[in-house]
Amino acid sequence: MVTWGGIADDFTGATDLAGNWVARGLRTVVTLGVPDASDRAALADVDAVVVALKSRTAPADTAVGESLDALEALRGLGVEHIHQKYCSTFDSTATGNIGPVADALMAALGTELAVVVPSFPATGRTVYRGHLFVGDQLLSDSSMRHHPLTPMTRSDLPGLLGPQTAHRVAAIGLPVLRAGAERLRAELDRLRRPNDPVLVVVDAVDEDDLAVIARATADHPLVTGGSGLALGLPPAASAHEAMPVEPGHPLILAGSASTATRAQIAHARQAGTPARKLDIDALREDPGAAVARLVDEVTAHWAQAPDAPFLIHAVESAEDIRRETPEGARPAGELVEEALAECARRLTAAGARRLIVAGGETSGSVVQALGVRRLELGPPLAPGVSWAHGTAGDGRAYNLALKSGNFGATDIFTEGWRALG
Repeated sequence: MVTWGGIADDFTGATDLAGNWVARGLRTVVTLGVPDASDRAALADVDAVVVALKSRTAPADTAVGESLDALEALRGLGVEHIHQKYCSTFDSTATGNIGPVADALMAALGTELAVVVPSFPATGRTVYRGHLFVGDQLLSDSSMRHHPLTPMTRSDLPGLLGPQTAHRVAAIGLPVLRAGAERLRAELDRLRRPNDPVLVVVDAVDEDDLAVIARATADHPLVTGGSGLALGLPPAASAHEAMPVEPGHPLILAGSASTATRAQIAHARQAGTPARKLDIDALREDPGAAVARLVDEVTAHWAQAPDAPFLIHAVESAEDIRRETPEGARPAGELVEEALAECARRLTAAGARRLIVAGGETSGSVVQALGVRRLELGPPLAPGVSWAHGTAGDGRAYNLALKSGNFGATDIFTEGWRALG
């Protein structure tokens, strides 16, 4: 029976949450988009289902509508607990979409309180005194300050969330948490008021803190946060089958402009991985011809070294991020997503079956281009990153590692293949 359901605002976030549930012994499947009646039989014998949406930067009403559709589908599977999954760096604009979606889910579930827990200590994301840290930096001092879609220029979560929600926003500090689950539960009950919904930011700086929050909210119909909160659940007995490993060429598609991904690209190139950076000017002039040249280069490489990965990436340095779009021209981000999706289509037709994809938007575009509807999670690569197995409507099966731009060790593009055996 499906006990846990996740609603994730991007595809890498979905596999991030699913991977952490797998780490706690739950058999978990990701559906790429809202599951329909045809998916029910395949989901009947799993413990958790995560619905992957592309709603992080969508218009708020679109994000809310898709999230409510996901909730309805999950409740139809018998799900008892919902996890609204957003990025551990609280990626959002001044008006959403974290707050609007939380408000809508609370109303639909009839709950007047939900915790807000973006902490994921294993990746350096922690909350102390209501402020979100990335490593030893405040969020507002980290590289997220310059994110092209969701620049995070504040670190105080109540201040970030307040303009996004119609509800009260409260905070609970570490001293309450360290007094134990019963003390935290009592404080949450104190904040709960009839007809006055509240979102409660809860400090957490290590996994023991996450376990306290998980125990205190065990009977809550809704929690909101990053995937770290899933690691606070008690372990379940696991009886998972080994993930199938598909024979085929390895491919890396990196659309992320994050500092971590740029370092991973640099490491792969220095290690000798054949690579090609997308030529934005060529894509503007003739996208079909630019992609065709890339595909020819990659297939020529595989003809000589069929088991060696090839890396196609969008950004190499900070200068690439600052490059201005000419007046009247299409934004580089749109060109990148379309080009990488088309590369995925053509290169999987040429035999690619093992793909590492970096970036939430890129992952969504690639998986949709391949026509994969469900992913079952396999071995982890890094905190928040796991291999997965999925089959497309045309019968082709793939191993996919969908990586948030900021996640993964520097050598993930060169060493990540080892986890496949």
